[in-house]
Amino acid sequence: MITGKVRTPAIPWLKQISNRGMFLMSEAKTQGTGTTIVDAPGENTVEVTFLPEGKTVTFEHGKLPYKDHGKEESLLDVALNFGISLDHACGGNCACTTCHIWVKEGADLISEMEDDEADKLDMAADLQLNSRLGCQTVIKKPGKVVVEIPAWNRNYVSEEH
Repeated sequence: MITGKVRTPAIPWLKQISNRGMFLMSEAKTQGTGTTIVDAPGENTVEVTFLPEGKTVTFEHGKLPYKDHGKEESLLDVALNFGISLDHACGGNCACTTCHIWVKEGADLISEMEDDEADKLDMAADLQLNSRLGCQTVIKKPGKVVVEIPAWNRNYVSEEH
């Protein structure tokens, strides 16, 4: 069985997601001050934080079950495994830009951008130097990655289109 963790600010509903799919989510340990304490990550641990929600997930590199959207162990695959909303209208096939994200930290831990992705990103709204498509951005090494889902995409996702 594969284990992974979701860390989020001390939220009452955290226990409701403690057993989701093939992952056993750890329950946050909270001190009286509301500070969440998590175990130190191992040497093969990947930690991905999705902003602005501040949801952080951890898993063992190379052991994430594939969710059939995007490339294996892509940021879209990670999001789907942990129940994080990241739209992907084309099914993660690099045919649209709805999974557009900004990589804020950990660019050295992810795959290089390929020509198909660069061509699609040319059409994306709010294009930045750190723009990537979640379906094409594969985590190549353990470590910490921080990504932001742009506001226009968060609004789109929250409307469930």
